[in-house]
Amino acid sequence: MQPVLTSISVVVFTVVTSLLFAAMVSRLLGMSFGLVRRLAAGAIAIALLDPVLNGMRSTIADAGAAAQLFLSLLGLCVCVLGAMIFLVLAEVLVPTGSLPQPMELARGLRGRLARARRYSRITRIAVKHGLGPYLSGRRRADFELPSGRSRLAASLAEALDEAGVTFVKLGQILSTRRDLLPPEFVTELSRLRDRVAPAPWVEVEAVLVAELGRPVAEVFAEFTREPLAAASIAQVHAATLKSGERVVVKVQRPGIGSVVERDLDIVARLAATLHARTRWGRAIGVRELATGFADAMREELDFRVETANMLAVAAGSRTGVRYPVPQESLSGRRILVMERLDGVSLSEAGPDTPDREGLARTLLDTMLRQVMMDGVFHADPHPGNVLLLADGGLGMIDFGSVGRLDGALREALQRLLLAMDKADTLGVADALLEVVRRPDEIDQVALERAVGQFLARHLGPGSSAGVRMFTDLFKIVADFGLSVPPEVAAVFRALATLEGGLTQLAPGFDLVAEARGVATGYVRQSLDGDTLRRAAMDELVTLVPMLRRLPRRVERIAGALENGRLSLNIRLFADQRDREHVTGLLHQVLLTALGATAGVMAVMLLTAETVTPQITLLQLCGYSLLIISAVLVLRVLALIFRRER
Repeated sequence: MQPVLTSISVVVFTVVTSLLFAAMVSRLLGMSFGLVRRLAAGAIAIALLDPVLNGMRSTIADAGAAAQLFLSLLGLCVCVLGAMIFLVLAEVLVPTGSLPQPMELARGLRGRLARARRYSRITRIAVKHGLGPYLSGRRRADFELPSGRSRLAASLAEALDEAGVTFVKLGQILSTRRDLLPPEFVTELSRLRDRVAPAPWVEVEAVLVAELGRPVAEVFAEFTREPLAAASIAQVHAATLKSGERVVVKVQRPGIGSVVERDLDIVARLAATLHARTRWGRAIGVRELATGFADAMREELDFRVETANMLAVAAGSRTGVRYPVPQESLSGRRILVMERLDGVSLSEAGPDTPDREGLARTLLDTMLRQVMMDGVFHADPHPGNVLLLADGGLGMIDFGSVGRLDGALREALQRLLLAMDKADTLGVADALLEVVRRPDEIDQVALERAVGQFLARHLGPGSSAGVRMFTDLFKIVADFGLSVPPEVAAVFRALATLEGGLTQLAPGFDLVAEARGVATGYVRQSLDGDTLRRAAMDELVTLVPMLRRLPRRVERIAGALENGRLSLNIRLFADQRDREHVTGLLHQVLLTALGATAGVMAVMLLTAETVTPQITLLQLCGYSLLIISAVLVLRVLALIFRRER
């Protein structure tokens, strides 16, 4: 029993002493550290105590009582100095916060194992569907034949469907890029929109009961178990309410939330790696893009957001296109109950559809009005989301992805389109810089020259404008280091997606030419007399308080100028980058001064004449000054490395 108590006492004494040493070290460095680092620093100080005092034993024994106390304190300071050096080196090599806490480490390990299993599963899916050779960069000979491309496209679609929702979304995006993919791939990938495997009814019913809070039969008079369509995130069922109203019920695929979160985590980590290791990743803002994609996916998983989007788009509709009315009281996070629109999607419309050109113009007019006038637009108008109604009209569904533009961006886009219609090079360049995020430095002359060549190529006499002009415009933006805001990129993506549906509806429909006329009409509509009069009145109402205060402010400035009391308050180093630069210079100067001063003084004192055979007073002062200097330098180093993280 006695040895156990002795061991416990030793452990307690060691821990307490370590914490005392750690508290002293943290106080000297002027910052706090984690418990593990504090214990490690205290343990190092205790470990150094015995060898340091043993090394000084002969010197301490030959000294007087006062000198012995001073030398013992000096040895103690050396131990504390060793602990400080450990903490500074730890801050340099492994900055605080760069390693997770033990619990986070355990959770992170489970996450890494889950991601590894996910990577392995995706690879097995690719090999299973015959895509293995393409993963290694090889291409089979039958790819050159239409039959080979069709088989490969079907295998790719099946693999994406089996891989899960995130990869289905990837296939949906690729199916809109007719300029990049062969027709066989566009055809197969487009089926991912409505032909993915439906979830079993038992799982769907569980989601419905959980969201409705009661059995399905208590809410609906009829409910079709076989879905009308199954998409990557949800599937749609036909139903009839107790009131007799025919509705459709959009139900989120069971368990899809955790799958999306896992895939989004993989995407975020890949983006962080690209940002850290590649220059182009930092240039295009790959982390921001991944964050935007993740936010959009999470919004799409919350059907309450889609309900609000549907109401917002419908509130500005004046073009005759119909939108389903949601049943807000029955809708929730994972289900959406809305009016049923009778019709077929554009991808299934037959060749006998009347007035195809007129319907295409109505659809384009609707999208441009949403973008130019309302500021809320359908961001994914692919053919599966546009319905040809039984009465001959058009309807739009699936508002999980909606873009929003504020008034300033809408005005900038209007000026851009108006300048492009007039082939005004300077106007296009100026409006483009208002639309994108402008860098600190830009070659304005070179930008204007590139814009002029762009206008001559696509809008000059004898040229044919097409969707490719969007690609060339984005190339100019990338070449000059400009950054397109996500909401503006969503506009061009929506128009490029819309082009596929318009081509199916009315082959030969010139999207760009029609858009120029419609958009210019909306711009001129926003500049008519009534609109300008209302805008002038709004501006005047805003200016009246300023105009009322203006005479007093002018009088105050004139009086101060007359009496010689006029002064200007200028804030130096207002920019964060300027402050960081000056702080870095001051750190270097301070380190140099401390190191040089302490080194010179320590050498001078240590080489002084010996007063006693054992040790001189000047040497004691030199050792003390050396320790104090080291403490100051380590404190500055710790602050520098903590701030530079």
